[in-house]
Amino acid sequence: MSALLLAIPLTIFVLFVAPIWLWLHYSNRQQNGIQLTHQEMQRLAQLTEDAKRMRERIQALEEILDAEHPNWRQS
Repeated sequence: MSALLLAIPLTIFVLFVAPIWLWLHYSNRQQNGIQLTHQEMQRLAQLTEDAKRMRERIQALEEILDAEHPNWRQS
């Protein structure tokens, strides 16, 4: 009985309140035109560059492992 009393309001919240809340929140952010600052743009560019370098390093390491230990992916 007590679980039912908790389940009904929770279901109503998840089905009706949360989607409307999220929709209003993100539509309001877009209307306000929140933009990234110059510092945030630089940080994003740096993180993107770091991710590219890491991807290249991982690919190189996988090539080395494939050459030295062909079945390393199965273990």
